[in-house]
Amino acid sequence: MNQNLSLYRIFYTVARSGNISRAADELFISQPAVSKAVRKLEQSVGCALFTRSSRGVQLTEDGELLYSHVKSALQTLESAENQLRLRHELGMGQLRIGVSSTLCKYVLLPSLKDFVKLHPHLRVTITCQSTSHTLQMLEEGELDLGLTGKPERLGSLSFSPVMQIQDTFVAAKEYLDNFCRFAGQDGASPFASGSAGTLSLLEHGVLMLLDRENLTRQYLDVYLRENGLFPENILEATSMDLLIDFARIGLGCAGVIREFVLPDLENGTLRELSLPFSIPPREIGFVYREGQLKPEAAAGLIRGTARAWDSCQTP
Repeated sequence: MNQNLSLYRIFYTVARSGNISRAADELFISQPAVSKAVRKLEQSVGCALFTRSSRGVQLTEDGELLYSHVKSALQTLESAENQLRLRHELGMGQLRIGVSSTLCKYVLLPSLKDFVKLHPHLRVTITCQSTSHTLQMLEEGELDLGLTGKPERLGSLSFSPVMQIQDTFVAAKEYLDNFCRFAGQDGASPFASGSAGTLSLLEHGVLMLLDRENLTRQYLDVYLRENGLFPENILEATSMDLLIDFARIGLGCAGVIREFVLPDLENGTLRELSLPFSIPPREIGFVYREGQLKPEAAAGLIRGTARAWDSCQTP
């Protein structure tokens, strides 16, 4: 750009007001200074930008073309200035969140509506991915917040819990009945506490689990190994929603989070296995780097997510 930005601002003001006198008043400079700036810009671009009359000025065809671009450029600059102002008022200009698709749907989504209303000028970006990828991006400063299960090792990260979840195994009654029948275990119901039927189902039936990068899968793998269970038939999926759908149509037994299948358990679509050993509950919360994140907006999201989850669980 060959000209000082102030010449374009003067040109824009004159074009918008259609009058050099009014433009001078708006810009708090003299009329001769406005006229001189317009002539200087016309000399620079090599064409007349205005036609002049006793009633004021009017853009030429070339002037209209330049005006459309100058208007867009100045509006962009004004938008940037507003974002900078809001960035300092809010303490941050954007909030980058990493979360698995499952936790995004069941935990984060219910709180986002109120959060966005409270912070309409905050740009929120959400990246759905595995927990391990989210933690890596947090360490590298590419995310501000991660919604995950509590990591075994936090390192330089901090964890703020919002809820507890319970891992469990579920299946459709039809699948359970068929498995017992073909396994010759009609009297060993998988719903009986500590039954041989449950152990046989987990080890020899179709066990549907999330892929190995997922924290829930890793947690269940540890549970199975610690209790001497080594499944022979594993069907892997990339999302818990898929596991739940597979379980509903009777493909096998799915390792899921109980809170996310409560409606299916209540209406009988799915049945929960009575496990021979209890699986300890886990914490879900927000992970972040101390000192990287301004607390105001992020703390509001953490509190809002906890409240939204509590209200969803309250009958």
